[in-house]
Amino acid sequence: MRLNEVYRLQGEPMKDKDSSRLPEKSSRGDIDSFLRQVAGLPTLKPGGQRGRLIFAMDATASREPTWDQACRIQARMFTETASLGGLDIQLCYYRGFQEFEATAWLHEPSALLRQMTAVRCLGGYTQIDKVLSHAVREGRGTRVHALVFVGDCMEEDSDRLCHRAGELGILGIPAFVFQEGGDPVAERVFRQIARLSNGAYCRFDSSSPRQLHDLLSAVAVYAAGGRAALEDFSRQRGGIVLQLPHQVRKG
Repeated sequence: MRLNEVYRLQGEPMKDKDSSRLPEKSSRGDIDSFLRQVAGLPTLKPGGQRGRLIFAMDATASREPTWDQACRIQARMFTETASLGGLDIQLCYYRGFQEFEATAWLHEPSALLRQMTAVRCLGGYTQIDKVLSHAVREGRGTRVHALVFVGDCMEEDSDRLCHRAGELGILGIPAFVFQEGGDPVAERVFRQIARLSNGAYCRFDSSSPRQLHDLLSAVAVYAAGGRAALEDFSRQRGGIVLQLPHQVRKG
């Protein structure tokens, strides 16, 4: 970890969210970089056991246009992992004035969908530290195989977030950070969070729901069944996911 990269983030003015800003498309290089990061991760667990994944979302006002899309995508993640022993998902989100919520561990897609569709986006600053701190607490009490965070902005102390990410790395909880849009301050910190937790970062194009669906499903399958499950998933799904198992080291 090159600390000068983190410290360089200090002193940069935080940019206000702009709900009218159009997200930028992910380049092929962005996707390849994400897949290379995932390739370096260890096998999480043998197949046949239920994976446990914390799914955290920024529910502030700027993300409202894509919230319903995310709801539909997340409900399908259970289906992708059913044959691997299943997946338990805990939904977390922040919005408004210091509002942070975390559900119980959910076992059914209908339960997750009900929870997500009940949420309405509300303006406010980011609370990513609460997401990471919550994941650390959960990981100290029980095995958590992965954290997924989807957001578009970062308005917090970067050193504090990086410290929390390092704690996740020690606990063996890789953070998969997906950025909507192209805010450069958020990108720098999101990349550091992924690196320090031994996870991966990728920017996605919200106008292409299939892209996000496949990437998130790949993480879910990996959490539930490891590399062998990813290979089967890629053969069935094709497209961008085909690149993943070829880059995962055999363990």
